[in-house]
Amino acid sequence: MMRTTLWGCGLLLASLVGQARAAGEAVPAAGADRLVPRPLWELGLGVAALRLPDYRGSDQSHAYLLPLPYVVYRGEWLRADRDGARALLLKTERVKVDVSVAASAPARSRDDAARSGMPNLPPTVEFGPNVNVELLQSADQRVRLDLRLPLRAPVTVQRSPHAIGLTFSPNLNLDFKGVGGGWNVGVLGGPLFADRKYHQYFYGVDAVYATPQRPAYTAPGGYAGWQVLAAVSRRFGSTWVGAFLRYDSLRGSVFNASPLVRQDHEVTVGIGVSWVFATSGQLVASED
Repeated sequence: MMRTTLWGCGLLLASLVGQARAAGEAVPAAGADRLVPRPLWELGLGVAALRLPDYRGSDQSHAYLLPLPYVVYRGEWLRADRDGARALLLKTERVKVDVSVAASAPARSRDDAARSGMPNLPPTVEFGPNVNVELLQSADQRVRLDLRLPLRAPVTVQRSPHAIGLTFSPNLNLDFKGVGGGWNVGVLGGPLFADRKYHQYFYGVDAVYATPQRPAYTAPGGYAGWQVLAAVSRRFGSTWVGAFLRYDSLRGSVFNASPLVRQDHEVTVGIGVSWVFATSGQLVASED
């Protein structure tokens, strides 16, 4: 379980960092072409510290110290950059369609009072199409506003994986490059939705696990609250540093009556540093 916990938290860490991580490189001068030569790939490794709730709505959280990989790949169809890891399916001047990834960390029921006696929650990984629409780009390319529409299918990470429904999280993503002499700042936020199967996985209580303090509960599908994530990052030569803060609100969610929801808001924080130790000699035209 410890190995699964660390791996699952690593998945979530990579997902969170990828949501708002900026490349941290020099920004093209105003009026320059959007595409500039950059290495095809970059590899690095570091460490990150973060504090995670056991699940959205839990009143218990745990701190983790984890290895933090730094991976950038600027291929024609496969990308791993400040927008996360994905396979690019379609790209026009203002619209991109790709395959995106997200994740959730595992939770051990013996460590969480609300879930005591219930099965553990394995980590999950989510895959699905994402439509990214560029709404605004400043003339000097330092400010960008995107609308993102990811629809994902979560799967549990365990010996016998199984699908647990669908999630949809439309959001606005605002990026600022070169702030304060070289910092990149990203802010992403929007509502969350999921089907009944997904909500039942996290918030349902089967009759066999019901107690006087934890009545049986069947979770419906629909609105799951909203969240905002803010991140900052910067490259100092071969060193990348970054930090994020995420606020989650479950107010008004369809499963708010679940006995497993112990609080209707929470904050997740993390900070990391990676050292880039290998860079491709091949250059490609990229805007990242």
